[in-house]
Amino acid sequence: MPQTHKQVTPSYAFPPLCVDLDGTLVKSDTLQDSLLALFRSHPSKALALPMLVFRGKAAFKRYVTDAVEIDVLHLPYNRLLLQYLRDERARGRTIYLATGADEHLAQRVANHLGIFDGVLGSDGATNLTGKSKLDRLKASLASPEFDYIGNDIPDLPLLRHSSQPMLANPTLRLRMTSGNLKPVRVFNERNHPLRAFFKAIRIHQWAKNVLMFLPLLLAHHLHWNLILITGLAFVCFGLTASATYIVNDLLDLETNRRHPRKSKRPFASGDISAFQGLALALLFLAAAVLGTRLLPVEFSGWLLLYFVSTLTYSTVLKRIPLVDVMVLSGLYTLRLLAGGAATHTPISPWMAGFSVFLFLSLAIVKRFAELENLRASGAQPKNGRGYLLSDMEQLRSFGTASAYSAVVIFAMYISVQTSNSLYHHPNRLWLMLPLMIFWISRAWLLASRGELNEDPVVWAVTDRVSLLLGAAIAIVIFFAV
Repeated sequence: MPQTHKQVTPSYAFPPLCVDLDGTLVKSDTLQDSLLALFRSHPSKALALPMLVFRGKAAFKRYVTDAVEIDVLHLPYNRLLLQYLRDERARGRTIYLATGADEHLAQRVANHLGIFDGVLGSDGATNLTGKSKLDRLKASLASPEFDYIGNDIPDLPLLRHSSQPMLANPTLRLRMTSGNLKPVRVFNERNHPLRAFFKAIRIHQWAKNVLMFLPLLLAHHLHWNLILITGLAFVCFGLTASATYIVNDLLDLETNRRHPRKSKRPFASGDISAFQGLALALLFLAAAVLGTRLLPVEFSGWLLLYFVSTLTYSTVLKRIPLVDVMVLSGLYTLRLLAGGAATHTPISPWMAGFSVFLFLSLAIVKRFAELENLRASGAQPKNGRGYLLSDMEQLRSFGTASAYSAVVIFAMYISVQTSNSLYHHPNRLWLMLPLMIFWISRAWLLASRGELNEDPVVWAVTDRVSLLLGAAIAIVIFFAV
């Protein structure tokens, strides 16, 4: 008999209700979630996985489940289905969790939810999916009939045997092969695939790659062939950045699920599976490598450095205070260097110095804004960044000092004679200084008010005032030229 979780008075008006776990009650796959947690927290134990494949899927699941405990409290549950199950439970209906996941994990989920009368799962010897699950249900349930809720091809034998088949977030392959199956209920709770895809690759973050056009723009080399080359470099950088964002989200899966905002990201919410994310990251990296074959080898070197630095930042460096913001500012500067390498446009020492101080300020303002939002909500930092609320004033002084240092470097650049080689009226560039000071001061003012809620570079290319200031600076440069 299934393991009893909680005694209730059964209702004989309805057959027992059996529900699947992975992809059904939970929108993600708990085995994939467990594997990610295993590779992240116990990489040495992951070395045994290849040998376990030969012992069967049930033994594989048992090993992974015993090696790591995922957080069942914050799994992406299908809320529509969960509410239905609670309503049925309130009516006195007998409900079982019947899953191919390991029974130890399934029992932890059942203990957390408190709505199941019994649990059937893989036991280390038998992988409880498809016909095996159907046979176990027939042998275990007192009733010859049952209702079943599933989502994928392995659930078809149970759905066809079910008195009232129901689906939850059915997969495309199930919808294409289910034939004349007529579900009485469908519990859909997923974002549109395209919307989830664009959120997963963080397409808005590609705005940062506009920095790659700056060397070309400031050197006044605006030729169509160079613009197209930089455009290709822009796409390669975007694809690589998206791949690293995916890897970062997968590594932070459980942490993101505990975060009120990040829990809505596609992988944390179960809109896209972990394996789909890994496949997408590999596809993007392959496309980026193919694109670099049309670009100078120097660009490939900068792109590789960006990829390695980003992964190192995601896994280790983002947890070290001050080192994290220095790395972030370096990643911004890398975009300038890569853009220059793509078109063999040299980066002047003035631009390099200006960029280092400006981007360091923007990296610090990002951390400051995160802490300000936490303080406003009354929460304490728990994301592993290493900062405390008491660090805010020190971060403010670091960030504003760095920002105004960038302005000083730009003022010195205008003063030297070298600017005359690019500008017929270099003195007109002085008009840019108040615009720059206003923009930097405004960014820090908004952060202090808790109104800067995204990456400052992305904010800069989407904020109306910032765009107007950018247009004004472009006009000043035009008249200086």
